[in-house]
Amino acid sequence: MIYLDNAATSWPKPPEVARAIIEFLECAGGNPGRSGHALSIAAARVVYETREAVAELFNSPDPLRVIFTQNATHAINLVLKGILRRGGRVVTTSVEHNAVMRPLRALEREGVHVRIVPCDQEGFLNLANMERVVQPGTSLIVLTHANNVTGTILPVTPVAEMAHRAGALVLVDAAQTAGVVPIDVQGMGIDFLAFTGHKSLYGPPGTGGLVIGDRVDAANLEPLARGGTGSRSEFEEQPEDLPDRFESGTPNGPGIAGLGAGIRFVRSRGMDVIRAHEVALTGRLIAGLEGIPGVRIYGPHDPVRRTAAVSLTVEGCRVSDVGLRLDEEFEILSRVGLHCAPAVHRTIGTFPEGTVRFAPSVFTTPDEIDTTLAAMQAIARP
Repeated sequence: MIYLDNAATSWPKPPEVARAIIEFLECAGGNPGRSGHALSIAAARVVYETREAVAELFNSPDPLRVIFTQNATHAINLVLKGILRRGGRVVTTSVEHNAVMRPLRALEREGVHVRIVPCDQEGFLNLANMERVVQPGTSLIVLTHANNVTGTILPVTPVAEMAHRAGALVLVDAAQTAGVVPIDVQGMGIDFLAFTGHKSLYGPPGTGGLVIGDRVDAANLEPLARGGTGSRSEFEEQPEDLPDRFESGTPNGPGIAGLGAGIRFVRSRGMDVIRAHEVALTGRLIAGLEGIPGVRIYGPHDPVRRTAAVSLTVEGCRVSDVGLRLDEEFEILSRVGLHCAPAVHRTIGTFPEGTVRFAPSVFTTPDEIDTTLAAMQAIARP
């Protein structure tokens, strides 16, 4: 079996991730921050060490400004619903995931003004078009670092500078880039970084988080949920302290332990090494697909300007049929359809059917790419 659906969830996971989860359950199974006994302290230590690992990975100076969530979607919703109010103004792009678009459309019905800046057919953003839309009075710019269909990497730093000149904050969706493309929260001017644990950080599903930058006054960000935090328990009001303000309820300790192990794997392997491997595989895949008649590739053909997510269509074939043949005849696992990102498909002209998407990872080999190319040649043959 060849697994090429890593843009949805990475697989396999490094063995140390499973070991960290089991070790947490066996040796640190207490409720972190809720008790003073040994197991609670051990659990709290694992959670805080992972918080430190996230802060170090993204160059955030304060681990307490790392908020653990269920995934990037949860983190994005926390920011959008925590900041935007009736009459507020938010700017985003035409290549955003439904994790952004669905909460924005709901907020739009509540009186928030949503402006969408179109990207081109390769998924690139024209900064001049963005600057014309970002005006004083804009509360927030929401920007994907790289979308999950074309993989196109967008220019976060100049957008952040643009936002700050207008008095706005910037939220970056790093679901597709965290762990494989370097991210510097301070150096890039990111105010909110939403990340997920189960993709290129090689952690388990149900993990992710939000990094809150120094420019943000967290007191102005409303929590999505309120409840027990293990701190300030004498008060019936939500504490203001970070991260407790946004982390009500018992955390996913085993998942956070696995996430920490995934981050340590990325750092030990070297993000530059992982990125170079994925760029090489993506270049090999694109070059091979270019030589198959009837196959159309979407997004930039330069692998350096994109992530490893490669979308395509085959002339005369439904994408669902291509995906089914890949799975049943060749044991190659891809993803077909709209990828929870209809806005991207409208931008690149593949709506409503979508595309076939291949997404290799650090564990994918060149031979697996070559086998996939041979399968595509057979499928595309008239």
